[in-house]
Amino acid sequence: MKTLFVAPTRNGVGLSSTALGLARSLERQGVRVAFLKPIAQTHEAGTDDSVHFARTLLHTHTPDPVPLSVAEDLLSQGQIEQLMEDVITLARQVVAGTGSGAEVLVAEGLALSDRNVYAGTLNAALARNLEAEVVLVSSLTGMTAATLADELEIAAQAYRRSDGSGLAGYLLNFAPRDLDFGGLMAELRTRSRVLASGEIPLLGVVAQNAALSEVRTLDVARHLGAEVLHEGDAALRRVTGTVVTGRAVRNMAHLLTPGALVVTSGDREDVVMAASLAHLSGVPLAGLLFTSNSEPEESIERLCRAALTSSLPVLKVPTNSYLTASQLSRLGGRVPHDDLERMERTLDYIADRVDVVPLGTRLRADTSGTERRLPPSAFRYELIQKARAANKRIVLPEGDEPRTVRAAIRCAEKGIARCVLLASPERVRFIAEGQGLTLPDGLEIIDPEGIRARYVEPLVELRKSKGLTAPMAEAQLEDNVVLGTLMLALGEVDGLVSGAVHTTANTVRPALQLIKTAPGSKIVSSVFFMLMPEQVLVYGDAAINPNPNAEELADIAIQSAGSAAAFGITPRIAMLSYSTGESGAGEDVEKVKAATALVHERRPDLMVDGPLQYDAASVASVGLQKAPGSPVAGRATVFIFPDLNTGNTTYKAVQRSAGVVAVGPMLQGLRKPVNDLSRGALVDDIVYTIALTAIQATQQPG
Repeated sequence: MKTLFVAPTRNGVGLSSTALGLARSLERQGVRVAFLKPIAQTHEAGTDDSVHFARTLLHTHTPDPVPLSVAEDLLSQGQIEQLMEDVITLARQVVAGTGSGAEVLVAEGLALSDRNVYAGTLNAALARNLEAEVVLVSSLTGMTAATLADELEIAAQAYRRSDGSGLAGYLLNFAPRDLDFGGLMAELRTRSRVLASGEIPLLGVVAQNAALSEVRTLDVARHLGAEVLHEGDAALRRVTGTVVTGRAVRNMAHLLTPGALVVTSGDREDVVMAASLAHLSGVPLAGLLFTSNSEPEESIERLCRAALTSSLPVLKVPTNSYLTASQLSRLGGRVPHDDLERMERTLDYIADRVDVVPLGTRLRADTSGTERRLPPSAFRYELIQKARAANKRIVLPEGDEPRTVRAAIRCAEKGIARCVLLASPERVRFIAEGQGLTLPDGLEIIDPEGIRARYVEPLVELRKSKGLTAPMAEAQLEDNVVLGTLMLALGEVDGLVSGAVHTTANTVRPALQLIKTAPGSKIVSSVFFMLMPEQVLVYGDAAINPNPNAEELADIAIQSAGSAAAFGITPRIAMLSYSTGESGAGEDVEKVKAATALVHERRPDLMVDGPLQYDAASVASVGLQKAPGSPVAGRATVFIFPDLNTGNTTYKAVQRSAGVVAVGPMLQGLRKPVNDLSRGALVDDIVYTIALTAIQATQQPG
């Protein structure tokens, strides 16, 4: 396993987020990554920040680091070799704990500070003892090209091995938005031999992004030790700016924007009422913070109660407005352990700007010739990239549903798909403004009231064999799902996503009537992409068919294998049952046996085995014991459940109990792509389903 040691060149370079972002970038390339923080960064009790986020967001088997107090004691006693032995033991635990054959270990060094003057020398020793290639991290904050060149030269000398190896590349953080990149690189190469020679390649330049520093109202309350008068959405709302009220409302009302934290004394009734009115008008303020232990008097509180007792966080502190603002300015950039959303966005932002291609020659020896296990981050990344390349037009019948509006905006901004919202444009604008969002120019909104009439005749023509009349067609087209499905049938859009407020039957029934099954498909089924900690698995069918017979089960298996392959997952199909091989008998087991035989007969190119119990299919040691010689046991990537009861229960149990993201259900077997959402779908779920649909549209020309 190759080790990359991420080391800072000076203080304040954003070391932890960069190390984790590098790990995510490697994962996106299909590289199996492990993470290690050899020595704790601080003396604080509890889990180290990097270790916590590696476990929760990268899902790595990361051991606790050597406590900083222990490391300092060993260093003070001259026992650096003992410290290195302890670190090597941790590295071996990482390798043993992964269980999946990690190819790259990303190890994060100690961040430099005034407190740990020994950190630079210790980092060099750690890199050497871990036999690591070093990735240097520097910052462009307040740096000239000359200073940066000297800094990188000194660091290169510290980490270069005697044979000249040891340097994998360098990353530059906190670049100003107006950076003259070409000029900077030209001057660096002029001043630095190590950069001019190409010995240490540039792996990325990460620009400053104020949005990544936005704290939650909850973090403000913790930092100030504030009394929480009303919690509201304190754990969800983020502070984009602070409004300290010293002026009349007419002079500061324009500052009451989404994310504003209003700091005021409770006796400023005009400010309290203005903030309350802004909140009730749909402006998602970060919160209302009363200073000097003050609160609004009773009549004002009663007048504003609808706002002060809803989702608007309301806090109180004993300090005056000036001291409170001063304390707020000292709120650090450290991400709290429970703010996973912020760190997730930070890692994605860094990973988007890291280029691991220059590391290829160092990593290729470890990754070539092996079957790829697609990790969740790589799956999501490739999903978005493929959807962008597809550039498909996807209709969303639930066009004024708030989550759907937000998802459509995100898809437009990221170029994931050309979404079409079926809804009143005025209603969509109202929904967007209420969430503090702006509708992008590229987002298409079609008022169904203005177009229904022209679809009556095409619907009658499609359903004339069923005796459909014009009045009946008009009535059916009142349902936006039917309208959107007809648009898809006529080729006006490339796919449809619905289900945020509709049932599966409401979404699937019009598709079966108007879209029909694809050539060669006898059944419509579904799969979920289960984003397990180490790889993505495919579960089918967990949403559509209650009790498929053997022939239908075989069709589901073949369809699911095709879906897996289409999204970069090597299909190894496990036909699941309560029995493995010949160990059990019964009608249900015989059905799975017959279905397995049919898959072998119809698609001899596919790796399939069954009946297999879930543990025999998924756990290597159990598979070796229960089904020795099986090409699937212990290595399955596609799990075919014998009935809907089993499939739906299992996917939800795994999703909820293990905290696994389930993308889908994605429907299979239709002539054109129609996909259903869970009514509890999050915005991200909708975005990924839209991306899935766009990619399907490239595979189903209709």
